[in-house]
Amino acid sequence: FIDADKPNNPHYLKWALKLARPGAVIVADNVVRDGEVIQAHSTDDRVQGIRQFIDLLSAEPRIEATALQTVGSKGYDGFVLGIVI
Repeated sequence: FIDADKPNNPHYLKWALKLARPGAVIVADNVVRDGEVIQAHSTDDRVQGIRQFIDLLSAEPRIEATALQTVGSKGYDGFVLGIVI
């Protein structure tokens, strides 16, 4: 479960994949950021960290993943759910 400083999420993903075996589940929280992750030119380090994290996921052949948007008292956010294959 990755729920830490967002600029370092790409590094946490790399370590999670090094430690994971097939069948492992990787979940990362707060990946929608009120819709800001679609802003490619955002100067927010947290947004850029999540964007890099998602780019790494999409390029990684050892994991199948999807992002889900949630809505609650904190507004719009979401999480990524990935399965190591």
